[in-house]
Order: sequence, then structure tokens, then C-alpha cells
Amino acid sequence: MTSFGSAARLIARQTGLPVREARVVGSQHGYQHLLLTLAGGRRAFAKVAPARDLAPARDLAPAHDLAPARDLAPAGLAAAFAAEASSLRWLAEADAVPVPEVLAVTGEALVISMIPPGHASPSAAFGFGAALARMHAAGAAEFGAPWRGFIASLPLDNTPAAAWPPWYARRRLQPYLELAVDAGALRPEDGRLVEAVIDRIDSLAGPAEPPSRIHGDCWAGNVLWSDDRGWLIDPAAHGGHRETDLAMLALFGAPHLDRILAGYNDTVPLAPGWRSRVPLHQLHPLLVHACLFGASYREEIRSAAQAALSA
Repeated sequence: MTSFGSAARLIARQTGLPVREARVVGSQHGYQHLLLTLAGGRRAFAKVAPARDLAPARDLAPAHDLAPARDLAPAGLAAAFAAEASSLRWLAEADAVPVPEVLAVTGEALVISMIPPGHASPSAAFGFGAALARMHAAGAAEFGAPWRGFIASLPLDNTPAAAWPPWYARRRLQPYLELAVDAGALRPEDGRLVEAVIDRIDSLAGPAEPPSRIHGDCWAGNVLWSDDRGWLIDPAAHGGHRETDLAMLALFGAPHLDRILAGYNDTVPLAPGWRSRVPLHQLHPLLVHACLFGASYREEIRSAAQAALSA
């Protein structure tokens, strides 16, 4: 695509980075994606609030094959950039799964190091699973996080709590269930099925576990494969249940999932019955998708709720 000198100057002014070249490569959730070349030739990736200096987002191919139902307002973009930067830095502290380096974050832009593209392999998947287990084991002070959360263009309530079952029900299921029903993506009878899961959350959650340091939006598209390793991007990180990340990897088909799970379980064994709890952990991302993309996720939500209740 065309190189935009004005875009380079804009991002340099916003972030203080020595940007030599910038080109717009996509848009999503109300911000634009740019590939940057910094002084010295280093490559970087940026998420930037739209500006007149940049090509209009509507003229660019979206980064997701489904157009989201809503975009973030400017104030929301600033909070989302801050949340992603906090998430990346917190995950990096575990020194387990590699994540991009945060090069700059402002109210108008987030700039991170560029990860060269690669391919998934069985050995990389096994190593990623082992590293993910170590990242989770680094732990968290509580369930939740001290920063505002976002998943796609939706806010996440990260208010901390000491116990996972009520936290998950109140912070990850109830708000998105209400939003999906109010928007017509779910019918009242679908809502009652998910409410039954919420009512029984204590008995469905499995053995109590301490807060894990989780990615929080760990679907296959947020794992990049480079240099025979899996890298995590676009986190919604918080103290959570480690089975949540594994359930997300399964939801949209991570490559070599069996090797990821083998590497994980060899490093930190999973609790008995974890496979039966996968649908419970998948309910949150499915509800988020219903809020963003509508009723096409209704049957998957019903199936996950029914499976969770029958576990």
C-alpha cells in the first residue's frame, strides 16, 4: 500500500518515536493499523486513533472478517490502548510466553514491536503450551486487574475479587448476557439457559484454584508463530482461571492444539475434569461475539450452556 509521510510525522509527534515511514494496512474497532519503520530500520506495528492525515478507516479492509457492531469512541480508544499496554507489560513480567514490546502508548496511539511472521509446528506448539503454563503459574494478586479492561470494542469489568466463580458470573457472564438479550441477539429463553449456569456457578466451576496470569482473549488469532515459538498479542490480561485461556484456544481451532495441551499438562498438570468445563469457559467469548456480531452465535451459546449444565 502507499506510504504516508504525513502519517509518519503524525505518529512521531504523538509518540516521540523516530518514525521514518508509516503505511496504513487495516482498521478495526474504531482505530487504524499501521506498519512503521523507525530510525535504524526497526519495524513496528501501531494502533492509531483516526485522523485526517490518515486514510479513512472505511476505505480499508477490516482486520476481522466480520464487521463489529460498534467502534470505540476516542475516550474509549485511549483507555483501550492503556489497557493493552498494561496487559502486555504484565504478561512480559512472567518471562514465559513472549509478547511484543510496548514502544510507546498515548491517548492516540499504541506502538509495539513487530513480530516477523512464521508458521506453527508441533514443536512450537508444545513449547508454547509449556510456556503458557509457566505464565499462568506466575499468578496474580486477585481475580481481576487494576486497569480497565477491553475485549474487542467492549469494556471488561476488571474489579478484583477473591473467588473466581462469583467473579466470572458477575464480571464475565451477566453483563454480556444482558447486552445480548437487550440487543435481540439472544431470545429470553436463551437468556434463561445462561442464567441457569450463573445460578449454579459454584458447583460447575470445579476445584478451587488460585488466580492465574491469563491472556484473557486467547483465541488462535491472538497467537502469532515466529522463530518456532508462539507469541501472544492483543491481550485482555487479568488474574483469572487458567482453563479460560485453554478453552479459548479450543473455541476457534488453534493449530496443533493437542501438542499445546501436552506441553501445558507436562509442565503444570491440569485439574481433574478440566475438559468437561471447557464449555463453561467458552460462554464468555461466545456472549461477547453475540454482542458484537448478533444472533449467529445463538446456537453455540445454547450448546455451551447446556454442556456446562450437564457436566
